Amino acid sequence: MNKRRVVVTGVGIVSCFGSDVDKFYDSLLKGESGIGPLTQFPCEEYPTRFVGSVQGFDTEGYLDKKQARRVDPVISYAIVAGKKALENANLKDLSSLDKSRCGVLVSSGMGGMKVFSEGVETVVTKGFKRLTPFFVPFIISNMPGALLAIDLGFTGPNYSISTACATGSHSIVAAAKHIENGEADLMICGGSEAPIVPVGLAGFVACKALSERNEEPKKASRPWDKGRDGFVMGEGCGILILEELEHALKRNAPILAEYLGGAVSCDAHHMTDPISEGTVVGKTMEMALAKGGVVPEDVDYINAHATSTLVGDMCEIRAIKNLFKDHTKHLKINATKSMIGHCLGAAGGLEAVVTVKAIQMQKLHPTINLENPEDEVVGLNLVPSVAQDCRVNVAISNSFGFGGHNASLVFGAYSK
Repeated sequence: MNKRRVVVTGVGIVSCFGSDVDKFYDSLLKGESGIGPLTQFPCEEYPTRFVGSVQGFDTEGYLDKKQARRVDPVISYAIVAGKKALENANLKDLSSLDKSRCGVLVSSGMGGMKVFSEGVETVVTKGFKRLTPFFVPFIISNMPGALLAIDLGFTGPNYSISTACATGSHSIVAAAKHIENGEADLMICGGSEAPIVPVGLAGFVACKALSERNEEPKKASRPWDKGRDGFVMGEGCGILILEELEHALKRNAPILAEYLGGAVSCDAHHMTDPISEGTVVGKTMEMALAKGGVVPEDVDYINAHATSTLVGDMCEIRAIKNLFKDHTKHLKINATKSMIGHCLGAAGGLEAVVTVKAIQMQKLHPTINLENPEDEVVGLNLVPSVAQDCRVNVAISNSFGFGGHNASLVFGAYSK
């Protein structure tokens, strides 16, 4: 069976720059930082006291008020971003869709952290009888996609994937396969994460993964910079509407980009550290390009995983150099996390949205805080400081996660 073509017809986000995709990308193009002091709970004793928290979030018109009060933010982020993505795809009215061929694959790396942490505290301080009956449904990582499907009536493929910080990208690869294989015509896919609670912050503090640049939070996320000291926690949701090409054309849908291919793999190396030379990461990008029918020389732009960690940043650069060889000097590479922090399981979804917007706009946002680059990146175009115009016909978005999980997505400008 010939692989069916998959296009992106809508995007939706919830982020530290709000929930409007155009304003979100405009903030990125301006090089603004969405990182600021943590205000959700007292954190004076923590060595890290800043985050990239969601701003301007409003569920009105997208989620029942009673439900909005009850659910974990990881769920409300997914429902709002998912419905906004449908609006972006000119699908506010769903009556024309065969809902049995529409699915949802919106995943979370950590699940309902707020409901979980509050529930544990309730059991410890007040006893098990005071625990909400919604505790289990609102902490499990499949519920964002499940409740979105229930709301919309989509009865096609629906499940969640949890691969740490590769979750969002992994979910997009899986969703696209359902369309390519003829099992669905439309998929809502991406990642959602809401980890900014005391135990979430404490967990990453304990494994010494976070920056401690409390005096300059907006300069704390600094991928590829010699002064980087860890990543900055972020949160939010990034959603794509993937659609079979003929299905999209039939309803005269806006086509933002084409999904060309994707690949996933595992380093099988270490619980938290990647292989320093990036051998499996490079192979993942190579497989994704092959599935898209393109070669390394076709690639114009890479949205890098680039978390601002000591090992991870350079692993990816080495993989890129090894795969692209002489073409590396022609690539433009940037780091979205320099401005929004690391949104964990949502990162791949948000960065897929960024990659699609780059193809749409033919403009790349800058990598900020790159003041003293590592020697290995000198000579590369990491889009430092200011946005750049760029002809983007083919682009890669990379995501890697604890456990050695790797995912690469390849998008292209749509052409008949």
